[in-house]
Amino acid sequence: MFLRATVAVKLARSVERLLMPVTAVRRVYAQVRTRGRHIHLETWIVITVAAAFFQNLRSALQRHLKGRLSTAGAAYVRFAYALPWALLYVYGLHAWGDIPLPVLNAAFLVYCLLGSVAQILFTVFLLWMFSFRNFTVGTTFSKLEVVQVALLGAVILGDRLSAVAVCAIAVSALGVIALSIGQTRTGIRSLFAGLLDKPTLIGMACAAFLGGSVVFFRGAALSLGHDSVAMAAGYALAVSLVMQTLLMGLYLGLREAGELSRVVREWRWAGMVGVAGVLASVGWFTAFTLQNAAYVRALGQIELVFTFIASTLVFRERVDWRETLGIVLVAAGIVLLILYG
Repeated sequence: MFLRATVAVKLARSVERLLMPVTAVRRVYAQVRTRGRHIHLETWIVITVAAAFFQNLRSALQRHLKGRLSTAGAAYVRFAYALPWALLYVYGLHAWGDIPLPVLNAAFLVYCLLGSVAQILFTVFLLWMFSFRNFTVGTTFSKLEVVQVALLGAVILGDRLSAVAVCAIAVSALGVIALSIGQTRTGIRSLFAGLLDKPTLIGMACAAFLGGSVVFFRGAALSLGHDSVAMAAGYALAVSLVMQTLLMGLYLGLREAGELSRVVREWRWAGMVGVAGVLASVGWFTAFTLQNAAYVRALGQIELVFTFIASTLVFRERVDWRETLGIVLVAAGIVLLILYG
C-alpha cells in the first residue's frame, strides 16, 4: 500500500514537471492578455498619440506662414484661430451632449492664467534663444520639458511616478539628447561645456515654462471637479485660449504694428493651423485630465518618431547615426512606459 502511494506521488510529480512549461506558457499568456486589455482600456494613450499627430500636422501647416507673418504673429495664429473651434467644442458638449457647464472657481482661473502666461513665455524665450549665434546646446535642453513636467507635477499637484515610469522618462530624455546632438552636429563635450552659457540657461527656462504650462493646465481641469473629463478639459482649453488670445493680441498691437491685420489676411493657412491646433490641444488637455502629465508628455514624444519617419521615408533625408540612436531610445522609453509604466 505504501509502495503504491509512493509510486503515485512520484508519477504525479513527473506529470507536474512535464506540464510546467505548459503552465508557464499559460501564465505568460494570461499576463499578456490582461496587459493587452489594460492597454486597450487606457484611453489616454490613444488620445495622446492622436494629439501628437495633429501637433505635427499643425507645425507642418505653420511653416507656410513663414515669411508672411512674424514669428510672434505665427505663434498668435495658434491661439486666435483655435479659439472659435474650442468654444464650439464646449458648446457642442453642453448643447448636444447634455453635459452641464462647470462652475468657475478661483483656483481654476489662477491655473488657467499661469498656464497661459507660461506657454507665452515659453514662446518668447524660445525666440530669444534663437537670436543667439550659439543656440544649439540651448535647443537640446529646451526639449527636455518632460523632466520638468515630472518635477513640477510632483511639487505643485502631488503627482507621483512609478519607478518604471521614471526609467522610461530617463531613457526617452537620453534619446532626445542623442537626437538633438545628431541634428545639430554637436558633441557631448560641447553639450556640457556650454551648461552655463546664456543660450543654454534660456533653453532650460524654455523647458521649465513649457513644463509649467502643462502642469498648470492639468491643475485647471482637475480643479473643476467635473464628472465629465471631456467637458473639464474642453472648458480649461477654451478659457486658456481666451486669455492667450487677449494677451498675445495686446502684445502684437503694442509691439508689432500691422501684424494683427496680416494675421487676418492669412486666414486660409491660419484657419487650417487653427483646426489642426485645436484638435491637438483637445487631445492634450483631455489626456492631461485623464493621466499624470509626465506620462502624457513622455508618450507625446512619439511626435519625434513621426517626424523622423517622414524625414527618412518621405523626404529621403540623410540622418546621422546619433539621430537613429536617439529615435530608438525614445521609442524604447515609450514602449517601456506603455507596457510597464
